[in-house]
Amino acid sequence: MQDSLFGDTPQPDQTLCEGAVVLGGYARRLDPVIGGLLEALAQDAPFRQMETPGGRKMSVAMTNCGGSGWVSDRAGYRYEGRDPLTGRPWPEMPAPLRDLARDSATQAGFTGFDPDACLINQYLPGARLSLHQDKDEADFSQPIVSVSLGLSAVFLFGGLSRADPVRKIGLEHSDVVVWGGPSRLRYHGISPVKEGDHALLGRRRINLTFRRVL
Repeated sequence: MQDSLFGDTPQPDQTLCEGAVVLGGYARRLDPVIGGLLEALAQDAPFRQMETPGGRKMSVAMTNCGGSGWVSDRAGYRYEGRDPLTGRPWPEMPAPLRDLARDSATQAGFTGFDPDACLINQYLPGARLSLHQDKDEADFSQPIVSVSLGLSAVFLFGGLSRADPVRKIGLEHSDVVVWGGPSRLRYHGISPVKEGDHALLGRRRINLTFRRVL
């Protein structure tokens, strides 16, 4: 199993700022089922490297489950009810994932969260995600629930402006980050993922990002 990037793993309920918390190891319940769930979802809606509006191919491979799926191409960033690759609706969000998202939000102080979209990002070593805001949703009153699985990563958590200082937070397998309220539109990203081999997911990091779109 990959060694930790840092000497100490974030502890449960580690507050980052008002409205943002790391729940260390909160997604352990997924360990027995996550491999099968990911395989089934990828069969219905394969991972793909989407294109940015500027024409660049993302280093992260993505897919979705739930009623809406986040997509990017030359036409821009948006949510769609059907997978543009297959023409079919996105796979239904599995109950274990939905339940984890709801419970994580409640644990972080956001009751009543009911996600209708889960963006699934697959990072191979070297893949990264630049600083950005999650702002394609209709309702910013709902939090973001982000589940880290597989290889360790460095989570970049900034402010409400791209120029604000950025905090670097080490995330391990099964850590969950929840942010909402005054932190909902903070910039965030992932540093390039380091080489490694995780016992459950192999040479990759999987991130599940749950959102309420409509």
